[in-house]
Amino acid sequence: MNILSDRIRNLSESATLQMTRKSRELKAQGKNVINLSIGEPDFNTPECIKDAAKEAIDENQTHYTPVAGIQELREAIAEKFKNDNGLNYIFQNIVVSNGAKQSIANALLCLVNPGDEVIVPAPYWVSYPEMIKLAEGKMVVIPTSVDQNFKATPEQVEAAITPKTKVFLFNSPNNPSGSVYTKEELAGIADVLAKHESIFIISDEIYEHINYTGKHESIAQFESVKERVITINGVSKGFAMTGWRIGYMAASLEIAKACDKLQGQITSGASSISQLASLKAVKIAPCSSKEMEEMITTFKQRRELLAEKLDAIPGIKSNLPDGAFYIFANVADFFGKSNGSITINNDVDFCMLLLEKAHVAVVPGAAFGNPNCVRFSYATSTENLLEAVRRIKNTLAELS
Repeated sequence: MNILSDRIRNLSESATLQMTRKSRELKAQGKNVINLSIGEPDFNTPECIKDAAKEAIDENQTHYTPVAGIQELREAIAEKFKNDNGLNYIFQNIVVSNGAKQSIANALLCLVNPGDEVIVPAPYWVSYPEMIKLAEGKMVVIPTSVDQNFKATPEQVEAAITPKTKVFLFNSPNNPSGSVYTKEELAGIADVLAKHESIFIISDEIYEHINYTGKHESIAQFESVKERVITINGVSKGFAMTGWRIGYMAASLEIAKACDKLQGQITSGASSISQLASLKAVKIAPCSSKEMEEMITTFKQRRELLAEKLDAIPGIKSNLPDGAFYIFANVADFFGKSNGSITINNDVDFCMLLLEKAHVAVVPGAAFGNPNCVRFSYATSTENLLEAVRRIKNTLAELS
């Protein structure tokens, strides 16, 4: 007899968390594992943000908050959208949640009925399929490749739309590819979706500040679709605040109220201390903050280093990503090869070879919708990156 629900038994474990767990198990056995699977900055939260949290505790700001978040924080987020993105919202349009992950789940659960279709370009973040599954929707995947910089075209979006389409969900800057949609590319997609007034757009912009191209562009800037866009963001990546668990959305009043209602029955408001720390973060212009500027500069240097080193390994094909802190490389040339004891049949075999022989953890691309690729994170030191690539090169050289 199965004691667990079909809902949980049909849910897949996060591949990124799975690889992190396996690397920790090997470390516990005394292995020197270099973890290139992790999806968080290897920097500490800036001191002024930590000081704001300490002050909140000392002032006993430790009680329940409104479900949608402290009004001052929601007002600051609305101001951030205006100043950084040219988007006009009032605080009632903002819902603060326990991380951007909850913000996305809230939006999907409030919009998707059983059988509704959700269009998602691949590669996509690993949790999107499982969230859609929980909402009883059907995911429709748009495949992309390294040759198109892993970005969907307006023509592909148009071809994927059916009468059952309810949501278009995408991520820019993208996890796992680091691809960033330009204003012109977003305009083309917005033009397509403007013709389909029943389709909503969930735009996951959690990596906004880790962008090497200049100005970040939001699809909500286009008036033809703005009322149907739910913009997702948070403080985790851009401010090195992953453990604080604060994400937020900007949406129409109807959708914001629905997400407030849902969240009120599941988690209620996010941590008061985390919210007040996030208030300090949101009010800091990222590029004027010395600590944040140094973080982005370091990521950019690591990106160029890792891309150069991976390109020097025969059989690995990658592009130079424009954002986030990942490289999504095609490794299909290694499929079918063997070192005499292990044969590489797929991306999972490739990753397990690197983990068990090179003691380097990376994430299989199938979890992101592209089984020909694997994700390398450069959210670690330059020394670790150089050593990891040395090990990877030596291990792959044994294959034939």
